Amino acid sequence: MKIKVEDFQVAPGKKVQLDKWPTRITPVYKSKEQYQAFLAEQVDALSELQQMHYAANRYAVLFIFQAMDAAGKDGAIKHVMSGINPQGCQVFSFKHPSAAELEHDFLWRTTSCLPERGHIGIFNRSYYEEVLIVRVHPEILHSQQLADKPDDEKKVWQERFESIADMEKHLHRNGTRIVKFFLHLSEDEQRKRFLDRIDEPDKNWKLTLADIEERKFWPQYMQAYEACLSATSTKNSPWYVVPADDKENARLIISEIILETFKSLNLSYPEASAQHKQELQAIRKHLVK
Repeated sequence: MKIKVEDFQVAPGKKVQLDKWPTRITPVYKSKEQYQAFLAEQVDALSELQQMHYAANRYAVLFIFQAMDAAGKDGAIKHVMSGINPQGCQVFSFKHPSAAELEHDFLWRTTSCLPERGHIGIFNRSYYEEVLIVRVHPEILHSQQLADKPDDEKKVWQERFESIADMEKHLHRNGTRIVKFFLHLSEDEQRKRFLDRIDEPDKNWKLTLADIEERKFWPQYMQAYEACLSATSTKNSPWYVVPADDKENARLIISEIILETFKSLNLSYPEASAQHKQELQAIRKHLVK
């Protein structure tokens, strides 16, 4: 299986036009069986790297997933991370902020959920919602009790982009590696998946009238994503635009990017000190005896 992860990375400073990025590409698998075999190989490799990451206890790794409804975030997280030891991984999903969260700055509620060293954190939606849904629905912004309300709303988004970039730069400097995925779904594919949620009883719970209402804002969301990806993809905290119309292919792309991320850390198991080796030999003698 050959996947060039750089094909999906947003270059720093690049102005993103999402209609130029495909939502479907030629799949890297030729059959369902081959897809399952490829994914199993990647899951096994990721499991081994996670153990080394946990033991080394040097870096924290944060994966952020953003997308329109039905793009496959939950499925990607479930399948790609299926071999991960839960002890070293946490998944957080951020919905509408609570009253208490609204009393703080827009980055506050996610900061306490950042992964510690040796761990993996997954944000299913994230602080980026504050420059996406809040931008599409400015009434949300007006309810956030901003201390200084600028006359030009564009200044809010620019300042938030700067705050996000500064925070991610700070985290990288202190050992947290951040990789961000935008699952790029077409409007027609979303329509098909919504219809499936109606036709399949065990998926009925996934669809509400609110989801349909949000479809009306598709152009505004694409504009918000374009601005976000353009402003916040950096060398150290890149965005990847993953074609999401083919769920299986998207999962293979995501898993390859995650594997490349861990390989770039040059991980190794901690080497025992001379004193620790002596202790181990003493323990061996005791156990043998």
